[in-house]
Amino acid sequence: MVLPDASGDVLSEMDVDAFRRLFPLRFFETHLVKSTRPDGRSLAEARETSSALGAVASADGSALVKIGSTRMLAAIKMEVMTPSKESPDEGCIAIDFHMPPICSPTVRPGRPAEAAPVVSKQLSDTILSCGMINLKELCLISGKAAWMAYLDIYCLDADGALFDAALLSAVAAFSHLQIPVVSMNDDGKVVVLSGDHGGKEPVNKGKRKLTLSSIPFSLTCLLHKNYILADPTAEEESVMETLVTVVLDSSGQLVSLYKPGGPVLAYTSAIQDCVALTRQRARELQTILDEVTSGMEVD
Repeated sequence: MVLPDASGDVLSEMDVDAFRRLFPLRFFETHLVKSTRPDGRSLAEARETSSALGAVASADGSALVKIGSTRMLAAIKMEVMTPSKESPDEGCIAIDFHMPPICSPTVRPGRPAEAAPVVSKQLSDTILSCGMINLKELCLISGKAAWMAYLDIYCLDADGALFDAALLSAVAAFSHLQIPVVSMNDDGKVVVLSGDHGGKEPVNKGKRKLTLSSIPFSLTCLLHKNYILADPTAEEESVMETLVTVVLDSSGQLVSLYKPGGPVLAYTSAIQDCVALTRQRARELQTILDEVTSGMEVD
């Protein structure tokens, strides 16, 4: 799309920040016609991404992930439970996504953020359906004891692409997870052992890492007219409202595609372009994950 010539005159006469606030869509479109964005990125370029493991010392697995200014803290706590009769040799995973008021001016104290339950369900559906974790690995004694993994993800800064950052933090936290040592006490119950084991024989032979397969990676894209913007900021999401999130596993297979409405129709060609961008992004995220986990040792 070509904007009216008057837009250039407006920009030259009006303070850029004021123009950005008063006419946000026109402001972004003046950049889009040049295939660039206000933060200097190209349309297909994701923001700088980093991950750090072990961010929460009291957790069994944790990670701090940053994508641009969006920051997520994920922590896993393991508890012994009695497995269900339907799945006596499987453990469980419970996932919660939290958006405290500190993460964004749009989140008000005392009122739950509208995006929180949506992202939480997306995370649960993705992690539990992609096959990343074999729930049988969480079994301790068939029919008697298994692990319940509580994954809590806290949004510290919400600046767009929340699901992408939350999913990456979840994957990184499970990569860092060290399953505690447990033993059978005198009452026949499975209990977590302390460092010296107290002379008891561990049931699971020490701390273990989960075997992760089909690791999911995602990319959220913004559709505006004939433009596709990868990894949008919160400001871009508020101005151009049509989002598409593609999730691929580590082998490049499609896990899910999520489009929560929006005025722009997602044509086949646009979806194909989003999948291609996600495939490239997945390789980048896999490299980041490999780098942070390469030197990790199990206690």
